[in-house]
Amino acid sequence: MIDKKKIHSSCLELLDSKIEISKKGMEEAQASANNETKSSAGDKYETGRAMSQRERDLHARQLAELINMKKALTAVDPEKSLKTVELGALVETSTSSYYISASLGVIQVENQQIMAISAISPIAQAMLGKKVEDTFEWMKKENRILSIA
Repeated sequence: MIDKKKIHSSCLELLDSKIEISKKGMEEAQASANNETKSSAGDKYETGRAMSQRERDLHARQLAELINMKKALTAVDPEKSLKTVELGALVETSTSSYYISASLGVIQVENQQIMAISAISPIAQAMLGKKVEDTFEWMKKENRILSIA
């Protein structure tokens, strides 16, 4: 199994990248709103500003969510060895590998795909508290936990 510290670092890098993209999107939307020039058609000006403001607000919400996700991820100790599935666990099952940390989706580390999932995701909830060789049901299929790091 891949080193959990590498997976954790990859998750942090991905989050940092998403945070930067969200910040840039927010800045661009704000600049767009500020650059709207008043024309003889006042409604067109107001509509353009409102659309830019909505886009800026969307990026601001995404940014806040990503920052909260990063706080949660930095609270996870990737060096902690675990015997049961809990926050921070790297779990290999009969079907996939999961890093219970933050909801980032599939990440690629050393040519292996790992699903970075939140501890409150339905599949994590099905695995929480389980040990190696325990089974859990997901999508009407039985899965076996092969290892936990």
